[in-house]
Amino acid sequence: MGKTAKIYILISLVIIVGILLILKENNRDSETGKTGNTGQVMEEGRSGSLPKLIDIGADKCIPCKMMAPTLDELRKEYEGKLEVVFIDVWKNPAAGKEFGIKIIPTQIFFDASGKELYRHQGFISKEDILLQWKKFGINLKPS
Repeated sequence: MGKTAKIYILISLVIIVGILLILKENNRDSETGKTGNTGQVMEEGRSGSLPKLIDIGADKCIPCKMMAPTLDELRKEYEGKLEVVFIDVWKNPAAGKEFGIKIIPTQIFFDASGKELYRHQGFISKEDILLQWKKFGINLKPS
């Protein structure tokens, strides 16, 4: 067998191994929920008839943990007037990609039609969240 034939065989083997690794990774990702219906999270975030605050973070992130009580208060006080959603991107990495998240926590404000109004990165107080809604003409009154 000539030198050229050996090179072609080696290149072919590298390509085959690469393809197999890619297929294996895609299969593993789909089993763990990393891929799948990529529009599902975005659609879930933007659907509804109420203004919506989506906080994208992680359970174990310190600033995200600091946001949790604020989100709980908002969820309870403005039930039926504001939807508050938390998405953990460490458990659901696809959400981070779909929303274009670079820093956690990130809060995304959507109007009732699902249009994104504003994004904030990092911790934000309850007062600042309510002030931001007011800037968009959405005056929330507690339930």
